[in-house]
Amino acid sequence: MDNFAAIDFETANEQRSSVCSVGLVVVRNALVAEKYYSLIKPEPEYYSPGCTKVHGLRLEDTENSPVFPKVWEEIEPLIAGLPLVAHNSRFDESCLKAVFRTYMMDYPDYEFHCTFMASLKVFGKSLPNHQLQTVAAKCGFDLTRHHDALADAEACAAIALKIL
Repeated sequence: MDNFAAIDFETANEQRSSVCSVGLVVVRNALVAEKYYSLIKPEPEYYSPGCTKVHGLRLEDTENSPVFPKVWEEIEPLIAGLPLVAHNSRFDESCLKAVFRTYMMDYPDYEFHCTFMASLKVFGKSLPNHQLQTVAAKCGFDLTRHHDALADAEACAAIALKIL
């Protein structure tokens, strides 16, 4: 796969609609063409301690950030015509669908590919697990800022370029 957009969402709480950051890496002709990152004011607007522990984001980080529809206005032209790739795409796709529903936006039925599922097929039992950082390392990408949405999207793009 030479043309795609790797995407990663972080959420503020247990609600899939509570996206609080997004990272995007657009790949064209097997080269990174563009990177995008934004904080997002989550809906509902509260942070669970477990989520904050994972990604480090808090209410004060996003209280003045744009809401999802404003962020998506910037992302949509970048991904036009491209399949989306995510590590554990079920999570990211469910976040995207939930936040589209929350803001009553028409969901365009994006095509998703999953690097987690691909790593299971390609690497099988040769890896101790198929977590993003493990698969990224196997593909030669050093994921030092795990759970930063842009860093995770960069890792996903590197994996996709190797195994999809």
